[in-house]
Amino acid sequence: MADREEDPENEDDTCEVIYLTEYARRQQWWGRLFGGNNSGPMSEKYSVATQIALGGVSGWCAGYLFQKVGKIAATAVGGGFLLLQIANHSGYVQVDWKRVEKDVNKAKRHLKKNADRAVPEFNSLIDQSTEFVKTNVIITSGFFGGFLLGLAS
Repeated sequence: MADREEDPENEDDTCEVIYLTEYARRQQWWGRLFGGNNSGPMSEKYSVATQIALGGVSGWCAGYLFQKVGKIAATAVGGGFLLLQIANHSGYVQVDWKRVEKDVNKAKRHLKKNADRAVPEFNSLIDQSTEFVKTNVIITSGFFGGFLLGLAS
């Protein structure tokens, strides 16, 4: 009997085997960080303060980036327009206005013909966005406020 207690192979202890890949698949980092059930609308998962903070921070980041990219785009378009006007005034550029008018009329006809056929993916995206806004009013308002602050900063 003394031999049996000292020999670890004869012990009848049960060990639990943990498969790390399955555990990691079930326990994602955001689940551990925010906790709880991750299904359902945002309004059921987080407090009002958390929703406003998440919406405000993400809105501020989006607004700030929109402001910076917008300034660069406006500078590029305005600078290009200015250079074209200088080139036109100096005689480097000649504009065939009859051809421009013909192409614009052709584009108008094409747009009128295809205006009735809307892209179904675009309509689906609009419907999904509208549903998200209706379901998550608090985070959407936080995002909008943060976006305006990001544009102003």
